[in-house]
Amino acid sequence: MLKRLLDGIQYDARFIRGHEVQPRWYKILKSFLLVAVLVGSLLWFGWKPTLTFFACFFFLCFLVHMLYRIKTERFTRTWLDFVVVEEHGQPKAKSIGKFYYSAVIVNAIISLLISRALS
Repeated sequence: MLKRLLDGIQYDARFIRGHEVQPRWYKILKSFLLVAVLVGSLLWFGWKPTLTFFACFFFLCFLVHMLYRIKTERFTRTWLDFVVVEEHGQPKAKSIGKFYYSAVIVNAIISLLISRALS
């Protein structure tokens, strides 16, 4: 069971690093954005609300990731706003859209509300 879990994590990590669903500049920008939000939150709100926010946010984003993973059959089928095309006989993720990004924004708002309510 542990081997299956590790294989799944490796599969997802390879997909996340290698997909072209988001432009490369966006992947880099969101990393800097997360660091900026982390530092700003630490300075503004302190450790407890910051850790609560990030724990909630990453958990909710994990749920969205798993929903897409399951519904797209490991990122090989089109579902909702996740578009897969066939290139050279192989499925390739092409784009993601409004539903995914809306879910990330809703996750951030829910996480913010939870972290503020608990602090």
